[in-house]
Amino acid sequence: MSDTTTGTVTSTIPGLVAGTYAIDTAHTEIGFTVRHLMTKVRGTFQEFSGEIVVKDTIEESATNVTIELGSVHTRNEQRDGHLRSGDFFDAENSPKMTFVSTAIKAEGDDYVLAGELTIKDVTKPVELGVEFLGVDQNAYGQTIIGFEASTSISRKEWGIDFNVPLEGGKLLIGDKVDIHLDVQAALQV
Repeated sequence: MSDTTTGTVTSTIPGLVAGTYAIDTAHTEIGFTVRHLMTKVRGTFQEFSGEIVVKDTIEESATNVTIELGSVHTRNEQRDGHLRSGDFFDAENSPKMTFVSTAIKAEGDDYVLAGELTIKDVTKPVELGVEFLGVDQNAYGQTIIGFEASTSISRKEWGIDFNVPLEGGKLLIGDKVDIHLDVQAALQV
């Protein structure tokens, strides 16, 4: 229930008000890590948009995010080009990756955000662990929220199964992809 005098969401999150929060792309990072030989490659997506709709209760709230797959950035142009190709994201034919939430629940001081992740026209359920970082005002007087979220997926489940076999039955690229988000979003009026 909302407190009608202040508009705050009655929850364990002081200061959080119901409304639509737009993801601030200048203060948000959407990244991933995947094993490559004996190291891990880290990358980010440079172009994305999304919103968090905070309702009267956290459990009623929802989010959606759209990521431009062609904006992948791993600090290596050749690798980025290969990731955009049909071997991986096929960004020319399937330019967007999307996440649409289906549920959120408290788990101790943190949250579990369930949703559907779509990559290359394959949609699968995923769950993200979420740490809410707080509510504040930015330099322009807007109410902002911040959180971190993470999950791990099997890239093969989304049809991203390119690999190079190595000696001893090993593969060049790991199947497990760790996804991490550092998000700031501003209340829209």
